Amino acid sequence: MKILAGDIGGTKTELAIFDAEQLATSSSVTPLFGMHFLNREQDDFISMLRNFMAQANIPVQAACLAVAGAVRDGRSRMPNLDWVLDEREIRIALGVEQVTLINDLAANAHGMLTLPPEQLMVINPGVTDARGNLALIAAGTGLGEAVLFRDGQGAYQVSASEGGHADYAPNNENEMELLRYLWSRFGHVSWERVVSGSGIVNIYDFLSHTGQYSEPAYVTSHILEATDRAAAITQAAQKGESHRCIEALDVFLHNYGAAAGNLALKSLATGGLFIGGGIAPKLAQHINKGGFMRAFNYKGRFSELMARVPVKLILEPKTALMGAAVYATKTTSH
Repeated sequence: MKILAGDIGGTKTELAIFDAEQLATSSSVTPLFGMHFLNREQDDFISMLRNFMAQANIPVQAACLAVAGAVRDGRSRMPNLDWVLDEREIRIALGVEQVTLINDLAANAHGMLTLPPEQLMVINPGVTDARGNLALIAAGTGLGEAVLFRDGQGAYQVSASEGGHADYAPNNENEMELLRYLWSRFGHVSWERVVSGSGIVNIYDFLSHTGQYSEPAYVTSHILEATDRAAAITQAAQKGESHRCIEALDVFLHNYGAAAGNLALKSLATGGLFIGGGIAPKLAQHINKGGFMRAFNYKGRFSELMARVPVKLILEPKTALMGAAVYATKTTSH
């Protein structure tokens, strides 16, 4: 059986076709065919899907697509992209009966359980609780979360979440001012407004608004003109070109750690907290400097417990794609 797997994010989409038998029997699987798409260059998802299938020229019998949004009744309206995905429409386009939409963080969770140790970077070794829950947080175009609950029989049950859209909570005076600034722009301020690619830009714009940190004019000009402003801010910070960009990255990582700690605390993830998404691997050395973990552990009377939670960074960029394929093999009737 051939399975179509997809990872549909706010910015890009990965599609690939896998052999179900290989997925079930091998720990290292290469897709039979795969393609990468930039969503802004596509008219809509169905057109992109048909283009992919025409180029692949491999019939599939089932599909599982990870989507960056909540899935309800076989539909998902993506919050960071003007697309609505519908299982029924995809079934018709593919000409197959078995199509499943799954939240992208749930797919990441299924995929991360298959990763070898070399695809994980230890941020905090902690003390692993073999009977404890796991949690996953991933900042990219948006902010995703998932929880993996122990089922009492040695396995995990994956639960998707839209916790990235929960209310943002500042932890110091500067973050209080950041919240007020974001209130004036967006009304409701979620964690995603701070901990995401657009969050980096929002933090930078706030610092520019307050004029707290200096920056050379050429850096400001480059950032304002950049197609990907978050990447331009991050690069300027990593090169030490701008105090404003350095501070923006520090504020972002502090809040990323705080959000990750909140998730670990709410899910009691004593088995470990995993960091996914496209941003964190590019900032691995910055995360290791300590600001992330200081905010992660800063939970008052539960700070000691938090310090014992293992924290690991996922290095494999196609974890969600693999997770969708793995999920399909578990749920598809042969």
